[in-house]
Amino acid sequence: MTGPAPAPDRDTAGIPVRALTVLYDDRSPVGRHLRDWLARRPRLVPLDVLPAGSAAARARCPGLGPGDPLDEITVVGDSGQVYRGSPAWIVLLWALREHRPLAHRLAGPAGAGAARDAVLTAAGWRGPRRPGAPWDGLVHQRADGWSYHPVTGWTHAPPSRAGTAPASR
Repeated sequence: MTGPAPAPDRDTAGIPVRALTVLYDDRSPVGRHLRDWLARRPRLVPLDVLPAGSAAARARCPGLGPGDPLDEITVVGDSGQVYRGSPAWIVLLWALREHRPLAHRLAGPAGAGAARDAVLTAAGWRGPRRPGAPWDGLVHQRADGWSYHPVTGWTHAPPSRAGTAPASR
């Protein structure tokens, strides 16, 4: 967002987008994967991909709080448009040559929920399900019923025994 910010009473919805800044979590494996994938994509709109919370991101987008874009990507248009959640993923697809038709299909109410999955699928992200993939700091569940959550620690919920005979004593 270089240049003057739009006046408070001015709606940016009708202003054309000529460039986008993508703020991502550089501490997250999916964020880093997305950054690398975007670097290889042909674009219809220039993208500047910056780690959220970095000095460059704070200078470019001073109105965004430091932690705002860390849960999901945040896409900021050159005229002050801010996209989060499904709209951010749709705008990201819209900026890429090979995925703009998909962005138009997902822009309706029925497709909005699938936008993030479409981007990650197109990027080939398989997440921690791949053998040897790094843990992303989220809940880790094992088949034996143990799970680890970074806030609550280890918990155990025995696997369901539905369809088995009760244990005899």
